[in-house]
Amino acid sequence: MKGWIICKEKNMDTHENRRFQEVAQEEGIELELHDPSDFDIIATKGGRKSLIYQGQEVSFPQFVLPRMGSGTTYFGLAVIRQLERLKVPVINSAESIERAKDKLHTMQILAADNLPTPKTMLARFPVNVDVIEKEFECPLIIKTLSGSEGKGVFLCENREHLEDLMDILNEVRDVNVNFIVQEFVSSSKGKDIRVFVVGGMPVVAMLRKGKEGKFKANIAAGGSGEPYELNPEVEWLSVEASRLLGLDIAGVDILFDGEHFKVCEVNSAPAFEGLEKATGVNVPEQIYHYIRVRLGHFT
Repeated sequence: MKGWIICKEKNMDTHENRRFQEVAQEEGIELELHDPSDFDIIATKGGRKSLIYQGQEVSFPQFVLPRMGSGTTYFGLAVIRQLERLKVPVINSAESIERAKDKLHTMQILAADNLPTPKTMLARFPVNVDVIEKEFECPLIIKTLSGSEGKGVFLCENREHLEDLMDILNEVRDVNVNFIVQEFVSSSKGKDIRVFVVGGMPVVAMLRKGKEGKFKANIAAGGSGEPYELNPEVEWLSVEASRLLGLDIAGVDILFDGEHFKVCEVNSAPAFEGLEKATGVNVPEQIYHYIRVRLGHFT
């Protein structure tokens, strides 16, 4: 079986991509990594190839794994869509990736189906602190619309902090940078649950804890992880969130909300170095086994 990973060249040597290559060898899978910028797309109804790689026609794989996540560009999505139109199985789809990379759109989709999520508002320029304070109580969260690994996330403890941050954002206003205001769920400060969902099944979960005094629990932000025993509520929330966004593979972040839970974010290309270290679960193996079953190649 032959597969491609679509990722940026600078990310080809990440832990996750090395693990995909390592396990592919063990599974007898011929795996290639390609940067989307190396492709040319031709829209044609004729019989000629409509996706060219580094100036040459190329034979297509039996599956493609996009691994760009929140960093997926318009061009990257175009390459994925073209592969879909050429009937190459792509896991995850371009549509699901586009939904997940937009944090507001994610919240809109989940809230429309009554999944519990933090209250969220799209901020606009010029930022009106009075409007934000009317809708939210401090402390509150400010997030860039697209991002991962805890980057672009800020905690405003009070109105003064909020005003200072809004002043900076107004001064360096960038039409390409949008952000959301989100309810701060205090019972989940410094901790959350990452559930890894593959093919509609929660294969493993990890409790993430931030550094002492920090509100972010992300492993990439210095947090730690330990195995978490799934309960029916967390299992259902993670599977349903993945389903609503159309994701075959997802990292679902769940917040503690008193005795219950809320869906915070859903990632289409989740990192799993910390997850594997904390739980011992072989994540690429789980993904490859799902792909084999889906394609009817399981042995």
